Amino acid sequence: MTEVSARPHTTSHDLSVSPELAAFMARGWAPSPLPQDARVPGSGLTPARRARLSARFPGERLIVPAGELRVRSNDCDHRFRPHSAYAWLTGLTGEDQAGHVLVLEPDGERGHEAVLHVRPRSSRDGGEEFYRDRRYGEFWVGRRPDLAEAERLTGIRCVRLDDGGALPPGRDAATDTELASVLSELRLVKDVWEVSQLQAAVDHTTTGFEDVVRALPRALAHPRGERWIEGIFDLRARAEGNGTGYETIAASGAHACVLHWIRNDGRLDRDDLLLLDAGVETDTLYTADITRTLPLSGRFSPVQRQVYELVLAAQEAGIAALRPGASFRDFHRAGMRVIAEGLADWGVLKDATGDLYRRYTLCSSGHMLGLDVHDCAQARAETYLDGVLAEGHVLTVEPGLYFQPDDETLPPELRGIGVRIEDDLVITEGGARLMSDALPRTPDAIESWMGALLEG
Repeated sequence: MTEVSARPHTTSHDLSVSPELAAFMARGWAPSPLPQDARVPGSGLTPARRARLSARFPGERLIVPAGELRVRSNDCDHRFRPHSAYAWLTGLTGEDQAGHVLVLEPDGERGHEAVLHVRPRSSRDGGEEFYRDRRYGEFWVGRRPDLAEAERLTGIRCVRLDDGGALPPGRDAATDTELASVLSELRLVKDVWEVSQLQAAVDHTTTGFEDVVRALPRALAHPRGERWIEGIFDLRARAEGNGTGYETIAASGAHACVLHWIRNDGRLDRDDLLLLDAGVETDTLYTADITRTLPLSGRFSPVQRQVYELVLAAQEAGIAALRPGASFRDFHRAGMRVIAEGLADWGVLKDATGDLYRRYTLCSSGHMLGLDVHDCAQARAETYLDGVLAEGHVLTVEPGLYFQPDDETLPPELRGIGVRIEDDLVITEGGARLMSDALPRTPDAIESWMGALLEG
């Protein structure tokens, strides 16, 4: 299963270490323990989460890996983010979790005992890892807790990863479809703490959108204005959280008709719209997912406003359909009825029947949100896509219209316009609460908001 190489991760370019240097490096270090009261955020919630998982698999060993580092180039790895199920069950979210594994060991009548297999802080009084190992060495990538510190941080018994060894067999969340589905389904309903983390992500994202509007004059002047926009938002995401929850989409003009446009290499034109789909991920790994389509001139043209208002009407219909007990698909159906009727009124479609409207909408109108931007994606259809909404579900509502620049079924004035409006909502007892209501949605409010930010 998970192995630890006994050989330090060094390169052929490294100088050898003399016995004198080895002895010198092994002494003279002052104690540097972590604070005694340090705990991982949300650690008080993780025992109940593990108990719910335990109850679903009595008597079976359950293995939930954090995941492994992946090489980007030579001795440089990609940034590491623990698997969401591992983070949810342990509260551990840092880059130092690479290679770690949570094991739920069957424990008779008590269900399971949680055991964390971790790579602890390397010793300073012998060995070279702490100053030589480019992948795990403390002087290369930062400090890890020792075993006692890891237990105190998490409340979970911690053991050292076996050097070159393997874990006993069991259900592995990385390969076991049933276990992965259950882990997704257990995360569908968010608790109060999780909703607070998602709200923090939304609030930081709102600030990031404000940053972008203030930066528009510089972005409009740059030959890669979309990249400028991406960089401005990503700066806020790294300053306030772990980073972005997904690759930022900064799509201007016809690029907005490409659903996952992340090249972001285009120039901005004041006569075009900017579709910005972006979300800050908190340090606890909960992400927002918000889209606004903004006029780069600060004012919508008549045809841009026409398209925007139809998408907004579809979103309003979708939001109105959200309530406990409603089918998950109801909000999409409600929004698409509005879209189809609008396209028929414009003469783009002959009538509002059938599914021909999908040529211009392309995808569904929302998804669950949480530790992943498309959260709980491995849940079975009957519990998610074909299921019903419940209090504590957090989801997006994001209808869009994407009029391709070469689509001859459209009048010329519509071609190359893409509009998406996306907001994050939590299902409540009486309906749904708009978590992202600090960002304006109507055309008039957007124009006023942009004007105030640009003047300020």
